[in-house]
Amino acid sequence: MSNIQSLRGMKDILNQESERFTYFIENASRIAKNYGYSYIETPILEETALFKRSVGESSDIVNKEMYQFIDKGDNDVCLRPEGTAGVVRSFVQNKFDRAGGVYKFYYYGSMFRYERPQKGRLRQFHQFGCESFGETSIYEDVNIICMIKDIFDFFGIKFKLLLNSLGCDECMPSYKTNLVEHLNHLRDDLCEDCNRRIQTNPIRVLDCKNETCKTLLVDAPKITHNLCSNCDTNFEALKAILTANNIAFEIDTNLVRGLDYYTQTAFEFVSDEIGAQSAIAGGGRYDKLVEFLGGRATPAVGFAIGIERVWELIKIKESKKEYYYFGALNEEALPTLFSLALKKRKEEKCYVEYAPRGFNKHFKIAEKLNATVMILMGENELQTQTITLKNLQTKEEKTILIKEF
Repeated sequence: MSNIQSLRGMKDILNQESERFTYFIENASRIAKNYGYSYIETPILEETALFKRSVGESSDIVNKEMYQFIDKGDNDVCLRPEGTAGVVRSFVQNKFDRAGGVYKFYYYGSMFRYERPQKGRLRQFHQFGCESFGETSIYEDVNIICMIKDIFDFFGIKFKLLLNSLGCDECMPSYKTNLVEHLNHLRDDLCEDCNRRIQTNPIRVLDCKNETCKTLLVDAPKITHNLCSNCDTNFEALKAILTANNIAFEIDTNLVRGLDYYTQTAFEFVSDEIGAQSAIAGGGRYDKLVEFLGGRATPAVGFAIGIERVWELIKIKESKKEYYYFGALNEEALPTLFSLALKKRKEEKCYVEYAPRGFNKHFKIAEKLNATVMILMGENELQTQTITLKNLQTKEEKTILIKEF
């Protein structure tokens, strides 16, 4: 009988990857808290209707990629393909939309999309994201962008910020009419997906990754040339605030979001450190989504970072804290060492090797664990009530009384 393997596109996170993963979550969460965000956790399983209504039935996520099924209670459910819709559902369900005020949440966790697995794109993947509700000011859009910048700067990840405006209900309809008219002349040369999207969601044609389509779309109408006065004022203010705070950006008039609920500000952070220039974070403003999901109209803006996209780029900063390795040279020393480690763990990271070993074996294990200090105890130390500490970085060694440790 063959061993059971993990499903295609779903993988374990362990060893160095798990270290980078938890390091990212801990520090991205810390930065989000600095910006006034509190943690929210939503269910992995939601009603399918949530994503059909929010993400959009014309989107590839709903049409091709959702893990959807009927459960034992005949409910139509699916594994969440993205994080924002669940947070908005919770926001409405808990009546925050009726209470008024500003609410800011951050989250992280698994998302699921059935698509062809490739590097940085898995069927079960992880996102870190933030959602801000109740704030209309363009400064909140900038605030979100600055938070992502702070996160990537902390981890040493190089990026380029791309900006666009997607307009609103006032300026988008006429833009779509102009765009469809332009695209209809290109139908014979555009790919099959683009031709389908002309009917269902023409703005998504601008997001096509097909190189031929990209070339054909260079002269497509620009939404930024079609903005109403309010959207244009907001977009100009966004650029001015970023410039005043020395945050570099590029305007990408073909930048759209893959989800239907975005309006006005849209942005992507891209990096060429993971091969071809790829998006490592994206988001924008979605002032209509709370209303789409049955709540009172509430302005909102947010983003998500694809953790698998960036974890190879994460540079772990050296911790100033020590990592203690406790090793017994004989069985009798283990109880004392174990008690010392329990006490030390209140302040520092500790590892206890339960099996008695010689110095060289302990040394090899400690080095493999990247411990910084090795503490050994045997018969002599028990008699003298001392411990021997060896700094594995400087190679210095000293013996101290147990009561002084």
